[in-house]
Parts: sequence; structure tokens; C-alpha cells
Amino acid sequence: MDFSTAMRISSSGLSAQRQRLNTISSNIANVNTTKTPEGGPYRRKDVVFEAMPDARNFGELVTSSPNSDMQRVQVSDVVVDRKAPLLKYEPDHPDANEDGYVAYPNINLMEEMANMIQATRSYEANVSVMQATKDMALGAIEIGR
Repeated sequence: MDFSTAMRISSSGLSAQRQRLNTISSNIANVNTTKTPEGGPYRRKDVVFEAMPDARNFGELVTSSPNSDMQRVQVSDVVVDRKAPLLKYEPDHPDANEDGYVAYPNINLMEEMANMIQATRSYEANVSVMQATKDMALGAIEIGR
């Protein structure tokens, strides 16, 4: 594997984890949002990753060997959670229904924080890989002098 391939694969991981962190942050920020423009409470979102062959263009994809293990990651979709909202009895709330219940997003804050820590660690791992790749490239240049 050459240095640029390693950097492309790591950078795809950085990009995917950044989008995952943004989605988790949105979930946390809207944990108490009872009304959205679509109507009803905020719905939790989650990203779906997909492994893709590492190729810069279509020509590389066609000419590469089919058994190539080099893959990069990309976000293929952002899925909206369809779980039922949590109902809390708050008859004085402006968004309460006729029975006095307010629909809150079905978001577990502890789960979101655990997901955020996992995404942050994955991001840091990709940064470390990029740093190690850069150090190896600089070492190779020094050997050539």
C-alpha cells in the first residue's frame, strides 16, 4: 500500500466519524424537543456506514483486482428512528395532548454519550494512522538522502 492510499482510507474514516459526531450532537441537543417543523417530537437519527473499494476514479475501480482488500468507509444513509415517543404527564405544557401527556423524543442520553465517546475514539485512531503514515513517508525521504 502506498502512502496516498493509506491517507485516503484514513481520511474517509475521519469524514465518516465527523458526520456521526454531528448526528449524535443533534440527537443530544434535541433531547427535549417536543415540536418540530415536520410535526411531533424530534426523531433520533443514526448514520449507516458502508465499505467501498478504495479508488480515486472509475478507471482505477475497473482495473483494480477484484480481491483487493483496500476499502474506505463512507456514510451511505442517515436513518430516522421510528420508535414511539416517550409520553410524560405534564398537563400544563403547551404541547400536551387532550389527556395531558407530552410526547418527548425517545433518546437515551447515556447511549448517545457512549456513542459519542466511541466515535471520538475512532476519529482519534484515524488521526493516529494519518500521523504514522506521514512519519513513515518522512522517514522514507530521509533514507533517500
